[in-house]
Amino acid sequence: MKLVIKGRLPGLNEYIDQERMHRQAGARLKRDAEETVLWFAKASLRGKIKTPVIMHYVWIEPNRKRDKDNVSSFGRKVIQDALVKGGYLPGDGWGQIEGFTDSFVVDRNNPRIEITFEEVKK
Repeated sequence: MKLVIKGRLPGLNEYIDQERMHRQAGARLKRDAEETVLWFAKASLRGKIKTPVIMHYVWIEPNRKRDKDNVSSFGRKVIQDALVKGGYLPGDGWGQIEGFTDSFVVDRNNPRIEITFEEVKK
């Protein structure tokens, strides 16, 4: 199963900046990003993701301006929380997510996030 999210999500630095301005601004930024994830999930995911899974993230950025950890750390949190809220994942704890991988690519014309869910056989 694969999920593609067109565009970029806010990075950790953007979230921290919003939190410093006003606590509710940070919450709004995260909520808006989760709504974006859910919009793409509704368009492409059919049914629940079988767990446990390894989530393979490909972060496709328009340039190399943002640090990799800035892109992925907050992005993973937003994506996983949104998938739980939307009912696609039963949870995002140790029992549901076995691990994850990150890779990074630059595509100036088509930034996006591609997540592949690898079911782990127990």
